[in-house]
Amino acid sequence: METPPQRTEGTVAWFDQLRTFVIVLVVNLHACVTYSHVGSWYTQEAPEPTLLEKLPFAFWQAHLQSFFMGILFLLSGALAHGSIERRGPAGFARGRLLRLGVPCLLYTLVLHPFIVFVLNPGGWDFGPLPAAYARFVIRGNFIGATGPMWFAAALLFFSLALAGWRALRGAPAPRISAAPGPAAIAAWSAAMVAATFLTRTVQPIGTSVSNMQLCYFPQYVFAFATGVAAARGGWFQDLARSPLARRAGLCALVLGPVGLACALVYGGVLRGLGITLLSGGWNGAALAYAAWEQLTGTALALGCLAFFSGRMNRTTPRSRWLSDRSFGVYLFHPVVLVAATLALRALGPNPYVKCALLTAAGLAGSFLVADAARRVPYLRTVV
Repeated sequence: METPPQRTEGTVAWFDQLRTFVIVLVVNLHACVTYSHVGSWYTQEAPEPTLLEKLPFAFWQAHLQSFFMGILFLLSGALAHGSIERRGPAGFARGRLLRLGVPCLLYTLVLHPFIVFVLNPGGWDFGPLPAAYARFVIRGNFIGATGPMWFAAALLFFSLALAGWRALRGAPAPRISAAPGPAAIAAWSAAMVAATFLTRTVQPIGTSVSNMQLCYFPQYVFAFATGVAAARGGWFQDLARSPLARRAGLCALVLGPVGLACALVYGGVLRGLGITLLSGGWNGAALAYAAWEQLTGTALALGCLAFFSGRMNRTTPRSRWLSDRSFGVYLFHPVVLVAATLALRALGPNPYVKCALLTAAGLAGSFLVADAARRVPYLRTVV
């Protein structure tokens, strides 16, 4: 996850706050999955909600999934362009290996094993802990144990691919261009719909390769490439502050839930078919869901850009403190969430109340852990 090189009014001041906001949503999503059983997470608390209880969770989680990780890749692409311009392909690659590769290893080799072997083994008898950990490493199980740090692993791959491309092709000539208009954005969104639909014919929702859910990756590739192109063309700010971005966001807030309801009904969810048809394959329901997801996600992302560039484009001591610790929150929040989940088991069965409490406890605890980690000399350089 790229760290803005500097915070200056009118340039990247709002990037920090938007990134922090998205990471807050990531923590909330995982709290939701804990009680909704919609998606996968380290813990899914009993009892499983009824279909009617799941629907509010499903609507919220689907809207989050449609845009929030795409925004992180978009911002990362924009910042990657500036970084590679300053440091060159080799320096950029070395920096990304340190800032992304080391936290990935920390998660896969330390945090994930701590969660599954110590904090919440889930009734499994792994045998003596040293032997269980040795098997985990020797058998290569750590490769797919990235948890939410799959994002950092994917971003590292994208960044190294960009560095390799720049090393082979050389630095492009400076090019300032106008922000894309409605027709270009519509074509971009249609291409994402097609790519998502085709990807899900072989990698439907719910499948993964080494913890990479490829069913969502078309959007991430498009977003990262768009961020690079926007930074190179100098139109990121123009797009974010355009009336088009603001109107798109408002439309998504109103029409997004309606469109999702239509897709769910068309896919047979209310007839007890689950999300089988929506997940992927050569069927109309999968195409309808892919279209809803990418069109709504694009509009919500544009709305977020409009709001944060217009209303949150200044740095305060509080926003800087939160931003400086946001990547640490992303890295450590699974441990905090699982521990808080175990502590909340004694409360009543209402999943919505427990989800709200878990979100609040997870955020507070994760920011405290991230703050402590930043006080450790070596960790401070990568967290």
